[in-house]
Amino acid sequence: MAAMKFIVKFFPEITIKGASARGRFVSRLTGNVRHVLGEIDPDISIQRDWDKLVISSNLPRQAAFTRLVDGLSRCSGIACFLDVFEHPLGDFDDMLEQVLAIYRERLAGKTFAVRCKRSGRHDFRSPDVERHLGTGLLRQTSSAGVDLSNPQVTVQLEIRDERLFVVNRRYQGMGGFPAGSLGPVLSLVSGGFDSTLASYQTMKRGLLTHFCLFRLGGSEHELRVKEMALYLWMKYGSSHPVKFVTVPFEEVAAELLTKVQDSQMGVVLKRLMLRAATRLAGQLKIDALVTGESVAQVSSQTLRNLAVIDSATNTLVLRPLISMDKNEIIRQATAIGVEKFALGMPEYCGVISVNPTTRASEARVTAAERQFDFSVLERCLAQARVEPVQQLANRQLEQRQVEVLMSPLADSVVIDIRHPTQAELQPLRIEAPVQNIPFYELHSRVTALDANKVYLLYCDRGVISKLHAGHLIESGFDNIKVYRPRAAKAEVEIRRLPDQL
Repeated sequence: MAAMKFIVKFFPEITIKGASARGRFVSRLTGNVRHVLGEIDPDISIQRDWDKLVISSNLPRQAAFTRLVDGLSRCSGIACFLDVFEHPLGDFDDMLEQVLAIYRERLAGKTFAVRCKRSGRHDFRSPDVERHLGTGLLRQTSSAGVDLSNPQVTVQLEIRDERLFVVNRRYQGMGGFPAGSLGPVLSLVSGGFDSTLASYQTMKRGLLTHFCLFRLGGSEHELRVKEMALYLWMKYGSSHPVKFVTVPFEEVAAELLTKVQDSQMGVVLKRLMLRAATRLAGQLKIDALVTGESVAQVSSQTLRNLAVIDSATNTLVLRPLISMDKNEIIRQATAIGVEKFALGMPEYCGVISVNPTTRASEARVTAAERQFDFSVLERCLAQARVEPVQQLANRQLEQRQVEVLMSPLADSVVIDIRHPTQAELQPLRIEAPVQNIPFYELHSRVTALDANKVYLLYCDRGVISKLHAGHLIESGFDNIKVYRPRAAKAEVEIRRLPDQL
């Protein structure tokens, strides 16, 4: 059985680093890829080269190909990766036969060009290969002809010493630096578009991104923000453990509403959050804070106000979205799959000024803060809870009796609550009835379910399903359980990803 093989190209900024830094980035990327793909194929082979990784798997292609592609697409530090078929290097006619086996049907009615990359000692040049294969493909296919400037199909191959690699598909990588390669940050999250996208941006850049929620919206809001953090971590950062910090901030809000002048409340609240986050970052040995603020998006985010807010801390505050407009933020959030999280985030009444200042004076703000009882902030910090992101559901299970089953009960219905993209990529195939209700629609649709049936919530790792089951049980639904099969017993159909030429 021929091995599946992928050639992984590094993010360009990695390739221009000096030898020492480049080596560190590539080592980290290799470890991250091994961690992610090792969950699919424990025997995955990764060969490290100066400008690429070569990945091989002996799993059946029809069962594992799509999962491997999905895993690689979620590893930061990768510019692109190629699905290739490897052959011993023969003569030009043999190369043509190998290329025809893949591209004959694809070229029908389309213009094409042949591109060859070559390394090693040979008695021919890359242009020689391109000309011979181009001529052969033109004669032996029903293509629309050669177009070297703007071809509809690019026939790619690489020659490495005595091996030929014919590129079957090219896939776009996530870009950025390898996860965890550039130090830790603490991202202040509320679950909306801005803070969620800011967290993704720092994860993509290689920063080990921990999460911090200043809870102002109760348990429902906390649940949804945790769910968002779990999604980001599982999809884009699961190669490294990170923390989720919850700080109860309701008492701070109450103190502000009674003690601080209306126009100053928004700026003072942000300063208090930065003070608290600075303390937490120090305790957790984290180097910088991250927020989702963008210049002039709301009243507290004018340049003057941001400067006054930042003066409350000596810790570096990163704002990845600082120059982005709202439409661009929403577009990027949608592209990474978090739009539904943000749209479904519960509304809550925070500290809202009727006449907020847009040109804060540090003297007036500090005068307003003198009216605030800082022992309230100390009590909130004393109650802060730090949990590993991957274990967020465990605390819910301790508080609520959630039954976890390895196989469905008779007459029960399994509800697949995964993101629709993931559910389509890996449909759940079991004997019990399966109903697809995305997590972000579950709470609005649960009342329409048959109260006489038992429903088992399912997700890939059982984490988000446990969170939702616990919350529904707490809300009075006693017919909710969790379906968590062993990986070996879960029958999942793998569908091919769309072609990406």
